Amino acid sequence: MTDPREDAVLAHLRRSRDALERAADDRAFVAAVLAIAARLAAALREGGRLLVAGNGGSAADSLHIAAEFVGRFTADRAPLPAVALAADTASLTAIGNDYGFAHVFERQVRALGRRGDVLLALSTSGRSPNIIAALEAARELGLVTVGFTRIGEVPMRAHCDLVLAVPAQATALIQQVHMAAAHAICGLVERELFGIEPQG
Repeated sequence: MTDPREDAVLAHLRRSRDALERAADDRAFVAAVLAIAARLAAALREGGRLLVAGNGGSAADSLHIAAEFVGRFTADRAPLPAVALAADTASLTAIGNDYGFAHVFERQVRALGRRGDVLLALSTSGRSPNIIAALEAARELGLVTVGFTRIGEVPMRAHCDLVLAVPAQATALIQQVHMAAAHAICGLVERELFGIEPQG
């Protein structure tokens, strides 16, 4: 007799594996990873920086992504400028209190973003109002706009120069693939800027 808890764990791991395999087999997905890495490497080479925004689990992912660039991913190298907009709780609460939650990222983009920077916006639904507002502001300011979301027609697509669309519908699986893609992008940027070969 099997342990139902073990069955649940195995089922989740298999769903995760299947989601990653679907992404790896999706030529458009892989092409998006390559295109995003190339645009980001070019921006960083020219003195731009990366701004990252997301809500909830995607907020945590935004901190993770920024840390990989500011710290290091696979090997020692110079730090790369990246800011997670969900990290500044004073700004988040001040903006949310004074202007409303829909503006918590948009105001930060207007304060920190400059032409040539990259805004990476994560939204598993593709319809988060504060993410769309941030993308709109970034476009006005001349930033490169990158969206991480799910497959299908979602509102944020219209505001993004580049879109990474995960071929999945479950939020947890989308977030897992977002992070796998972010790691791949970071590895490609390190390779492009520092000649560091991916490990593993």
